[in-house]
Amino acid sequence: MDKVTSGVDNRPGSSAWRWLPVLLLAILAAVVLSLWLAQRWLMPEQLAAVALSPAETVVLEQKVAALQPQRYQEDAAQRELRFSERELNALLARDPSLAGRVVIHLDQDLASATLLIPLEDEFPFIGGKTLRINAGLELRYAEQSPVVILRGVSLWGVPIPNHWLGELKHVDLVARYGVEPGFWHGLAKGVEAVEVRRGELVLKLAE
Repeated sequence: MDKVTSGVDNRPGSSAWRWLPVLLLAILAAVVLSLWLAQRWLMPEQLAAVALSPAETVVLEQKVAALQPQRYQEDAAQRELRFSERELNALLARDPSLAGRVVIHLDQDLASATLLIPLEDEFPFIGGKTLRINAGLELRYAEQSPVVILRGVSLWGVPIPNHWLGELKHVDLVARYGVEPGFWHGLAKGVEAVEVRRGELVLKLAE
């Protein structure tokens, strides 16, 4: 007599086929989530703008006012410029072309910047998206000269090869280009001290 199976399929692999739709839905959900995260993180439309408190705004306004045209007088104390990371980002946010597009981060001997560049719709493959660029500069003062070293540049989080950057990574730009007259030479001669620490930039100009 034939065994009654009561409609249950006991063939090998039959249970796996029942789970196939669920597996496909899980894969689809993972892909959609990955694309959404990529859109939000790798291609954001704007960076968060820095909003200073009333007290911070007053301090920044005083620093900016000190840089405005005024009756000439020399004061050694005025040659030292001191800005916090929040103040620098607040100044950038005042420019409509930079607001939400450029953010600076300061850490020990390192100044980093994040830049968002909207791409035209006609741009191949990624037209209409926002290009995210990160760059880091080592900034300090040593042996009577400012030190400026490019630590790297990344595109959407992917480091750009040193060869594409003209072999400039980990090179002291002042030491290499400051010998001959020009921008780097003038920069070296005009800066008496520079210090970058977590959240603050201190720059002392030469006489």
